[in-house]
Amino acid sequence: MNVGFIGAGTVGTALALTLSSRGYRVVAVSSRTPASAELLASQVPGCRALPTAQAVAQATDLVFITTPDAAIGEVASQINWRQGQMAVHCSGADSLDILDPARSQGALPGAFHPLQSFASPAQAVENLPGSYFALEGEDPLLGTLKEMAVALRGRQVILHPGDKVLYHVAAVLVSNYTVALMGMANDLWQVFGVSPEESTRALLPLLQGTLNNVARLGLPHCLTGPIARGDTGTIHKHLLALVSAAPVLVPAYRELGLRTIPVALAKGKIDQERANAMQAL
Repeated sequence: MNVGFIGAGTVGTALALTLSSRGYRVVAVSSRTPASAELLASQVPGCRALPTAQAVAQATDLVFITTPDAAIGEVASQINWRQGQMAVHCSGADSLDILDPARSQGALPGAFHPLQSFASPAQAVENLPGSYFALEGEDPLLGTLKEMAVALRGRQVILHPGDKVLYHVAAVLVSNYTVALMGMANDLWQVFGVSPEESTRALLPLLQGTLNNVARLGLPHCLTGPIARGDTGTIHKHLLALVSAAPVLVPAYRELGLRTIPVALAKGKIDQERANAMQAL
């Protein structure tokens, strides 16, 4: 089976490199920026940079469309697909409907989304092993995508129409909003004169320790801190300090605290009376 990529950004590059290293025949790539396609092709044995998406489709059996999400449907509609050819996108939020132009011509649509944070191609290749892949499609394509996930040393979750957006919301909450929380914490450290660079270095071991607790103990037992203890005195001090020094963060602190109370209850270290007191506070 010949595999091709339309789009040579971070995700396309990472998947092309890792699939090639696991024995898949990645033979063609195209990109809006020819230099990007040339660079990727130069790193994959037997791969050619081709001038158009149609040329990639003609040369391959399975086509990954790894463009930005907004361009996937347009790319799919511009290609003359073959009966039984496999068309796969890697969007985290879109389902298979954006590949309807390919389906209408007899191609098999699928989705293959790595549940991972990719800041650069090199870092993406490093992070892929052990990741989950969200798969959509029907056999025989679904079987092929499952095999690819295993070859990439990953695991898989099968999604159905209607699942994808909520799946992606969950990913954003865990990944992107953790970064936002780090930014909020950095802002607080600047109030007492510590730079963002230094506060990130100081807070990172705490974040890593929290992730270790999640991995080892799971929810809800990994929860620590004043809400887990039912410590209303400390929470009150937090609110007063935020109102004085960083009032813009009060709504986020309150909402996150309210969402944490049920986790603390489930852990079993506080009773309903203490939970009610924290909720009122």
